[in-house]
Amino acid sequence: MPALSPSAVRPVATTPRAVPLSATLAVNEALARRARAGLPVLPLGFGEAGIPIHPALTAALAEAAGRGGYGPVAGSDELREAVAGYWTRRGMPTAPDRIVAGPGSKPLLFALLLSLGGAVAVPKPSWVSYAAQAALLGADPVLIATPPGEGGVPSPALLADACVRARAAGRPLRAVVVTLPDNPTGTLASAGTVQRLCEAARDHDLVIISDEIYRDLLHDPDGSVQSPALWAPERTVVTTALSKSLGAGGWRLGVARLPDGPFGAELRDSLTGIASEIWSSAPAPVQHAAAYAFGEPPELVAHIDASRRLHAAVVRAVGERFTAAGARVPRPQGAFYLYPDLDPVRDRLRAVHGVTTGAGLTALLLERHGVGVLPGSAFGDDAEALRMRVAPSLLYGPDDEHRLAALASPDPAALPWVAEALDRLSGALADLTDGALEPLPEVC
Repeated sequence: MPALSPSAVRPVATTPRAVPLSATLAVNEALARRARAGLPVLPLGFGEAGIPIHPALTAALAEAAGRGGYGPVAGSDELREAVAGYWTRRGMPTAPDRIVAGPGSKPLLFALLLSLGGAVAVPKPSWVSYAAQAALLGADPVLIATPPGEGGVPSPALLADACVRARAAGRPLRAVVVTLPDNPTGTLASAGTVQRLCEAARDHDLVIISDEIYRDLLHDPDGSVQSPALWAPERTVVTTALSKSLGAGGWRLGVARLPDGPFGAELRDSLTGIASEIWSSAPAPVQHAAAYAFGEPPELVAHIDASRRLHAAVVRAVGERFTAAGARVPRPQGAFYLYPDLDPVRDRLRAVHGVTTGAGLTALLLERHGVGVLPGSAFGDDAEALRMRVAPSLLYGPDDEHRLAALASPDPAALPWVAEALDRLSGALADLTDGALEPLPEVC
């Protein structure tokens, strides 16, 4: 076939839709660029569990490596039965036909929002993708403040008010997303708040999407997550995945528990129809491994318990460094995040560094010290708020040998590589809140 002459080649007139890279992935790439340039980095921005995958889980994946065919859209019988048992053991009796699997909880969330249509309420602040996905679908994400100290769940009173206003404007809310425990704050809404949210959702006919991907990582081993499915079972969808409690984010496997009753059946048909046009079915080998994981064999239960203790210890140590620097730090109760607020040192940050916004603060930390954190504004918080999400889970070690040592340690914050990172963080915070300005390093 002859090559086209230059005169026959025309520029493409169509302009692709501009979609910014997710903030959590963007900060990870910014840190990678600095590392390649030989500059020091302190990775505290990416929400990765930071623990090695248990060998028994890897063996389960390898066992099914030869399964190359497509499977049922909703997921294999083996997987759905295991997931139904997982939620039943948590006080939410579940039938396998109410389970839908997908290649990660993020695609499942997008498919749910697509199925439900209309505007969606999300907590302020909340995980970056809730509002972003709603916007991609042309829906209006309505950000609603959370009660003090209770991240992840919109204030029930403010939610009810937003429903009235949205209906009057002709754009009624169709769903509300909650996270238990919360990303970005690491806090957990009380049972009373969750119950009042369910009442508001019932009064205004909202579907509740409860992201419980961190529920097995409560810092208090005697604590429990009060799912909206306990009080509003007819309208609550619950999601989870392998990525946080088992560190298998790269395997991309999520599951959704749909309500019983006619609405749940209709939602299942809609969700599987959407899935059939987008991902067809989750990878069969990963489904087999996930069935093993959701069956909760003793070795994986112990592995998750060790990771819970590790997250709690290191998050607590990082919180102490921020507190020493003058920040207010809501006490994290789960997951591997904290959400410090440097408003108490706002005057100094403005006078010495010219910082007046969360984005300006986190940019300064990255430029001067290679500290990668995300501003609260990335999660829907006010631009002027000097809050940030800090994710210390990548401090556990550069390889599995170090991470396993961190998992086994009774005091992981005292391990040399973790302690060094904590001291670097203290130095960076001292420079911002107490130290003198120094020239920035040149970046080639």
